[in-house]
Amino acid sequence: MIGYLTFNSALIHAFQPRPVRRTRSDTLARNRVFKTAPKLSDYLHEDEIVALKGELDRPISGLAIDSRRVAPGNVFFALPGRRADGAAFIDEAVSRGAVAVITQKMPAFPPAKVTFIRVADARVALARVAQRYYKFPDRDVTAIGVTGTNGKTTVAHLIKHFLKGADRVGLLGTIHYDLGARTVPSYRTTPESLDIYGLMAQMRDAGCRHAVMEVSSHGLDQQRVFGLQFGAAVFTNLTRDHLDYHGTLEDYFDVKTRLFTGATGTTPKIAVVNLDDAHGEKLAAKISAEHSEVKLVTFGENPHAQVRAENVALHFKHSTFRLVWPGGMRDIEAPLVGRYNVSNLLAAIATAWALGHDPAAFLGKLRTFAGVPGRMEAIDASQPFNVFVDYAHTDDALSNTLGMLRASTPGKLRVVFGCGGNRDRAKRPLMVRAVQEFADHAFATADNPRTERLGQIFADMRAGVTAPEKISWIEDRREAIRVAIASCEPGDCLLVAGKGHENHQQFADTVFPFDDRQVAREMLEAQERKT
Repeated sequence: MIGYLTFNSALIHAFQPRPVRRTRSDTLARNRVFKTAPKLSDYLHEDEIVALKGELDRPISGLAIDSRRVAPGNVFFALPGRRADGAAFIDEAVSRGAVAVITQKMPAFPPAKVTFIRVADARVALARVAQRYYKFPDRDVTAIGVTGTNGKTTVAHLIKHFLKGADRVGLLGTIHYDLGARTVPSYRTTPESLDIYGLMAQMRDAGCRHAVMEVSSHGLDQQRVFGLQFGAAVFTNLTRDHLDYHGTLEDYFDVKTRLFTGATGTTPKIAVVNLDDAHGEKLAAKISAEHSEVKLVTFGENPHAQVRAENVALHFKHSTFRLVWPGGMRDIEAPLVGRYNVSNLLAAIATAWALGHDPAAFLGKLRTFAGVPGRMEAIDASQPFNVFVDYAHTDDALSNTLGMLRASTPGKLRVVFGCGGNRDRAKRPLMVRAVQEFADHAFATADNPRTERLGQIFADMRAGVTAPEKISWIEDRREAIRVAIASCEPGDCLLVAGKGHENHQQFADTVFPFDDRQVAREMLEAQERKT
């Protein structure tokens, strides 16, 4: 339960069943709590209700979307889902003490003494109620949303690094949630709207002035950021991904554009868009033509970009370029490798500049940027070859990453990679073709098979094989990493791709501890002991 109410709070305690024998003081204390308690009618407007059974003017203790976490006095939102419908868990929520249920489907026989509210869209209703319940934290904290296929995590961390100064900067992303006063593990790139507003409220109360968040296509499609006022929205790029969910690349793009076009209930004050990307050009044109209320800022190596890089030079451990922005220019040496990271850096610089920060002032922080866990993270055990762990899990990301490593590797380039189960099957052969184009040898292995048979995943991947002698098929990921490291010679480079910062591997419905970085270190140390 995200927020400030705990299961021991006085308000939740007041909703507990009354004891048979109770004192007058207990009754008076209970009544005092109820008089100051928030009411359901404070957060849900009549024009948002399709049908109502029961009282709207009743005290509540909080909001819940998981029936297992309902506390006495909670409002339970029965959200529709692809795997399960929240309506199936209404009885459990009521048995745990829910006093109101918001749903898209009214039960045939709703339990007595519980308020039932039917709405047109339960996810939209959740976002509106959560925003009001947490007192509109997006009015006090400037939200910055980063969307795109690749680069979201790196761009979000760079923006946070540039903006952080006297004021705290919050972060919601793939790796963790930084709430200003504390940091908690991430469980989803873009949380549900109830969690987003609760987390932003904690950022506000911890003194954060900005909240940077990664905004996934799933989050956009499922209304998780509905109603959220973004001070800035950033578009990094768009390549093939998540088509198992969206169907086509154009549908995927249409969902991404919602962050910029008002389809989430609001338009951002600033749109920061990559002009080097074909879909970015299309988005920029759409914003210019249809949304004059949004300030458009473009970035890239494109000569028409407002914030752009010129004379880009890529080196093994850093990149250099001339940064040009309206009113200034500066030569940059960045501790980031690869052309895609130049683009990520431009996105962050353009965003900070658009929010009113002078690049000449904040660019000095670049030399202290420590990088992002699992994003081209070097694993160094004093071995005579390079080992990197990266999150690249699409054919485009693999091509970019391996192309960069190919240009800077004097020896052979090797890669360990796999394809996730229950995801877009059509991209599997494309990923195999990408690794064959750049790597001298690839070790195909398990990623997160989930509920799909690894044999089926491998069969799909084999459709992209053009040079079978360049690929070894090893089902066990730990063994694949071991064999790959054992094959490396001085001057070689090994990329372990696909999972990055993740510390688990999922088979069927079971999650096992597994961290590519830890496994690589263990294998390097074991190899060192043998020599």
